[in-house]
Amino acid sequence: MGTFFAGCEIVNIGDRTRSFSVPKMLVDAGSKYTWAPSGELERVGIDREKKDLTFVMPNGQHVTRSVGFAIVRVEGTFTVDEVVFAEDGDLLLLGARSLEGLNLAVDPAHKKLDASGPLPAA
Repeated sequence: MGTFFAGCEIVNIGDRTRSFSVPKMLVDAGSKYTWAPSGELERVGIDREKKDLTFVMPNGQHVTRSVGFAIVRVEGTFTVDEVVFAEDGDLLLLGARSLEGLNLAVDPAHKKLDASGPLPAA
């Protein structure tokens, strides 16, 4: 498929004046969750709502991380999603759940995100 990156803004759901930008997140439709820097998530007041979730890394290693609720903004669109508190050494990822909520599709040939079009009702 080829890899590419996209910029992303993470916003506190309860206080939309508190946010941070991640200029370079790996677009990874193979990852269910979006991963953002834990220090930045904490700085803007996003709480660890789900603790000690186990994730399997691409190398097969199991790691434990926390997850919080945030607004994810990419290319003029936004969604509410669960975001993983990434630790030092973790990749920063824009995952499949966020992409679906953003109604964006991966265009691997051009290494970009495209609008997915009308949302199916049924």
